[in-house]
Amino acid sequence: MPFPWLSASILFPIAAALVIPFIPDAGDGKRIRWYALGITLITFLITVGAYLNGYDPAVEGLQLVERVQWLPSLGLAWSVGADGISMPLILLTSFITSLAALAAWPVTFKPKLFYFLLLLMDGGQIAVFAVQDMLLFFLAWELELLPVYLLLAIWGGKKRQYAATKFILYTAGSSLFILVVGLAMAFYGGGTPSFEYTDLMAKDFSTKFQLFAYAGLLIAFGVKLPIVPLHTWLPDAHGEATAPVHMLLAGILLKMGGYALLRFNVQLLPEGHAQFAPLLVVLGVVNIIYAALTSFAQRNLKRKIAYSSISHMGFVLIGIGSFSALGTSGAMLQMISHGLIGASLFFLVGATYDRTHTLQLDDMGGVGQKMRKMFALWTICSLASLALPGMSGFVSELMVFTGFVTSEAYSLSFRIVMAALAAVGVILTPVYLLSMLREIFFGKENAELASHTHLVDAEPREIYVISCLLVPIVGIGLYPRVMTDTYRASIEALVQRETTALAKVIQPPPGDLIRQPLLSAPALPA
Repeated sequence: MPFPWLSASILFPIAAALVIPFIPDAGDGKRIRWYALGITLITFLITVGAYLNGYDPAVEGLQLVERVQWLPSLGLAWSVGADGISMPLILLTSFITSLAALAAWPVTFKPKLFYFLLLLMDGGQIAVFAVQDMLLFFLAWELELLPVYLLLAIWGGKKRQYAATKFILYTAGSSLFILVVGLAMAFYGGGTPSFEYTDLMAKDFSTKFQLFAYAGLLIAFGVKLPIVPLHTWLPDAHGEATAPVHMLLAGILLKMGGYALLRFNVQLLPEGHAQFAPLLVVLGVVNIIYAALTSFAQRNLKRKIAYSSISHMGFVLIGIGSFSALGTSGAMLQMISHGLIGASLFFLVGATYDRTHTLQLDDMGGVGQKMRKMFALWTICSLASLALPGMSGFVSELMVFTGFVTSEAYSLSFRIVMAALAAVGVILTPVYLLSMLREIFFGKENAELASHTHLVDAEPREIYVISCLLVPIVGIGLYPRVMTDTYRASIEALVQRETTALAKVIQPPPGDLIRQPLLSAPALPA
């Protein structure tokens, strides 16, 4: 019997978390943090083992399948597996979480509870990407909500209770749509209900049902992505979170929304996606422009980076709605790229706050001479965020742009207008990021900060964390196939499925908005 790699990557950190209360500790968390770091590193090695020992990137279907029947009458089973859509995100999750454990080194307040929640999130978030049963997906989706709520409410800033409550109301409320749609899909057509993805894919859902289900899931996943105007919880959560929680929010949590859109809205509801795809493109453009302009106006450093994250996730929406293998591949790469870049920027935000004790840009300035290494790290990560050529963000955004502009599913006029509007956000990004660097490190020196002796430069631990993130950022930027080849087959199969559905549901063109799509089928309705 082969080793259950995916089940181990989910259950191992959760089981290890249950051991934490019994570990003797003096109260400073020194033993606990080493224990948690070791567990997250082992979990990362387990996911790497899954990739190396049982995953074939050339296979488009499900691999590493592990299935145990629980309640046949309810169609409930422990079913996990991985394909090109989930495997890269499983690796990203375990990688970011291990670095977040190292970033949490300074935590001394209730360390046992903190690392207990961190390990629970590790297993829960891997489960979101690995489970192949919609009811299990819902349970995993809910499992990570409570740890995030507590991590915000206990270790957050002055408005932590407000931010945590807003987070739980938005995300838990939207999760009800997943449960309702999942039950409707499982019981659709009668017979024995089944929540497994393979069984749901085989069902012949009517177009009206797909539209209903797609709309509900779009709301649920749009909150997590997040899509404007369902985004307002994110700046508040980031504004109050600590550095390791930032890394988990930006590096993993937002990617759950993008993954779920691909897995459910596109793969399971292709005809609904054919109708909603133009809306996704428009919402993506709105995300890019609105969040970029809002980030430009922020004077709080955390909120500025938070809105930057929302802007970058707009490219994911455009790529998913592109009906193009290149564009969809770019959306996938953008999720991975932003997971790495977002985690690095928020880690630096936390490190900077530890030294300056302020998040207001108006209170910073002139610290570049005292923190030269920190300035170098900030500059490199900011250049990665603004999509400098040679870094992963440039490749992913270029793939999304090219894939959408060359897609034959949309009219030339629609493609030009959307691409031109999205380019506005691309232009604004370097403006607000570079001006942010100038305000933090240059300009007139803040007299109060200048008198502080705690403005020490970057420590070895901090340099190591950023270096670990920069290696894949630069590696993917220079040779993107190292990542795109891991999911190419699955993405091509997914796009083929959605374009086949597109040809089935479209009607004669009423105007010039969208014209002859792929497969030479009639045009989508406006």
